[in-house]
Amino acid sequence: MNFFYVMNGKKLKQALIICVAVLFAAGIIYSERGNVSVFSQNEPAAVYNVPTEKKLIALTFDISWGDKRTEPILKVLEDKGVKNASFFLSSPWSESHPDIVKRIVKAGWEIGSHGHKHVNYSSLSDEEIRTQIKTAHTILSEVTEKNPNLIRLPNGDFDKRVLRIANELNYTVIQWDTDSLDWKNPGVENIVNRVVTKAHPGDIVLMHASDSCKETHEALPVIIDKLREKGYEFVTVSQLMKQTQVDNKPPVEDQTMKRID
Repeated sequence: MNFFYVMNGKKLKQALIICVAVLFAAGIIYSERGNVSVFSQNEPAAVYNVPTEKKLIALTFDISWGDKRTEPILKVLEDKGVKNASFFLSSPWSESHPDIVKRIVKAGWEIGSHGHKHVNYSSLSDEEIRTQIKTAHTILSEVTEKNPNLIRLPNGDFDKRVLRIANELNYTVIQWDTDSLDWKNPGVENIVNRVVTKAHPGDIVLMHASDSCKETHEALPVIIDKLREKGYEFVTVSQLMKQTQVDNKPPVEDQTMKRID
């Protein structure tokens, strides 16, 4: 009889250890459920590129301030016959430069939102994020007479909350696969080489048309020529997204790019 109780005691001890281990694992999963959900395919995600075998590429330009660099860039696009490109405009800039905005619209280039205040949205409250996106939408809609549905956040900064709120407001967050680094003014040749060597089918290229970027208008015609030599066709981000399933990447904890628009 004593032996019988000893054996059951061992089994009971083992069972208790297993239960504790299971509860501990469950606790970890529960506490990390926010991180796990980041990778859910059902949650909104940013678009970095579009997988496709076609040699399609989207040139995108962020504009936040100034009027000296935008006009030369628009002229390059016109002179080179690039009818498809995407511009992400901050609403304060659009409000103060309506003639340039209307020129972009008239040329048929795509316009997306670059938000209102140029701040990192991940640092804002949910209500502040919502206000920034909605304010920009109202201003851009009035100036362009169109309703944008693509947004590139200031500094490329976002988190899960920003993605969720943007999605609720019918916006898709657009990032990039190739950063030209023109915002660093590294030299025309460096900008050209970086874009041309990194370009790939379905690529979204980040460039800028703000006054702080002094070399983009000089690098752009060379970039266009070299990409065409490689067989690339220029499309808008929206046209690119229609090709196939987009490559959606989940946000990381520190998404700030520390760049100048």
